Amino acid sequence: MKILVTGGTGYIGSHTAVELQEAGFEVIIADNLSNSEAGVIDRIAEITGTRPAFEVVDLTDVDATGKLFLKYPGIIAVIHFAALKSVSESVERPLAYYQNNIVSLLNLIREMECQHIPHLVFSSSCTVYGQPEKLPVTEDAPFRTPWSPYGNTKQVSEQIIRDVCRVSSFNSILLRYFNPAGAHHTALIGELPLGVPNNLVPYITQTAAGKRDYLRIFGNDYNTPDGTAIRDYIHVVDLAKAHVAALTRLVERKNTQQAEAFNLGTGKGYSVMEVVQSFERVSGVRLNYRYVPRRPGDVEQVWADPSLANRELAWKAEQDLDEMLRSAWNWEKRLMER
Repeated sequence: MKILVTGGTGYIGSHTAVELQEAGFEVIIADNLSNSEAGVIDRIAEITGTRPAFEVVDLTDVDATGKLFLKYPGIIAVIHFAALKSVSESVERPLAYYQNNIVSLLNLIREMECQHIPHLVFSSSCTVYGQPEKLPVTEDAPFRTPWSPYGNTKQVSEQIIRDVCRVSSFNSILLRYFNPAGAHHTALIGELPLGVPNNLVPYITQTAAGKRDYLRIFGNDYNTPDGTAIRDYIHVVDLAKAHVAALTRLVERKNTQQAEAFNLGTGKGYSVMEVVQSFERVSGVRLNYRYVPRRPGDVEQVWADPSLANRELAWKAEQDLDEMLRSAWNWEKRLMER
């Protein structure tokens, strides 16, 4: 069963490619390498013993997207990760985010319709909820005005997919992630942002490794117990396994609606300072950090109610915060060796 994974050399995409191959799927990866490197393909092959097919493709290019599908007939489903993903950068570069994230989705769905590919697993985000009124967040929580253009692209993308499902035989599962962290237990793949990290955990590990002079903590005046923002962190391998579960649900036609949405998190929120303390505990490294002003687009606190995904996908996050930080640090140390 051929599965196209867009953005498959990226952080979540590469871990999902591993889990797909280990589950017996044939994986085709398409990525424009804007925030990843082609060497990830070699490391996926090293982990699984199978090298996925790989094409450098920009999905905002409609002709290139069409050629991709013609080159690989027989694709039965697509998992769509390819998107720009930084909340703060999207505030500074909104047009780039709308152009990339929306146009690529439109081109992808058009080609899927042309090739009669009925199944799409979409990489969404908890940013669709904005700052929710009630915590933990369930899938029924109303969408509030997003705090960033990135969050808005995810809201708009979900609506596009629902509208297409309403008038066709298209089936989709929308996976709303909370905060992925950690790395594969082999330390062969992990989070490798190009430039200064926008996510907390790689910023922590790069600071501990001496690549950054100090860790910037954006805001210590939030209405939280220690004043720092609270998030629901989920191990990237747990997250990858949820994609396999969602894909299997679609392929086996166990979905109850043509467009279903699931929250993917642990159900527990941790503050930035709690993450820092966890890292120091598992690594034995003391971090140099400074408080700086809040970052535009960041919400104060959010964590998931994952019970629907637990029940319907027969999936549950298994690895705790300490394991996320431990595996991320092992990955960073492997990078230093390389």
